[in-house]
Amino acid sequence: MKKYFVTGLLIWIPLVITLMVLAWIVNTLDQILLIAPAAVRPDALLGFHLPGVGVLVTLLLILITGLAAANFVGQRLVGFWESLLSRIPVVKSIYYSVKQVSDTLLSSNGQAFRKALLIQYPHQGIWTIAFQTGKPGGDAARHLGDDFVSVYVPTTPNPTSGFFLMLPRKDAIELDMSVDDALKYIISMGVVAPPSPPGSALHSSAALLNR
Repeated sequence: MKKYFVTGLLIWIPLVITLMVLAWIVNTLDQILLIAPAAVRPDALLGFHLPGVGVLVTLLLILITGLAAANFVGQRLVGFWESLLSRIPVVKSIYYSVKQVSDTLLSSNGQAFRKALLIQYPHQGIWTIAFQTGKPGGDAARHLGDDFVSVYVPTTPNPTSGFFLMLPRKDAIELDMSVDDALKYIISMGVVAPPSPPGSALHSSAALLNR
């Protein structure tokens, strides 16, 4: 009975948590429609509440914004908007700080979270997985030189918090592991192990066992 109960928990817990997260996202995005005039809200137009309309409206708005910003006129409007924000003291600092981080993380040309690394942290002999975020910049680069890398060490099971470190490149081992697999490994606290790379001893042993 205990084995069956645990098996049932392993099936229901991920499903319930996933549904709770999706419900929170849908409800949060639906709140965006509350800023629209009452006459044009979906509830007033349809005569009943339809969950998930906020998700569709948000995705449509993001898509239209991206299409508009891809042409010459849209780029001029974005430039005008950013120049306007740059004249507001407090808003300028917040906006450009967030913009630099988002451009680095989401841009296809950025180098953030492109590599999974194996480093010794918090002291020698203790190993953990980190992500390369670039190179030291500013005055730190002048003191450290070119042989250092900037890494982010996420915490478990919440990878959105962690530690920013600058360490010698020779102390970081680049892993043959995708960023997605590394994140799953961290979030699962080591339970969901990534597959062994082809050609390794573990990969060969697993192939023999599966025959």
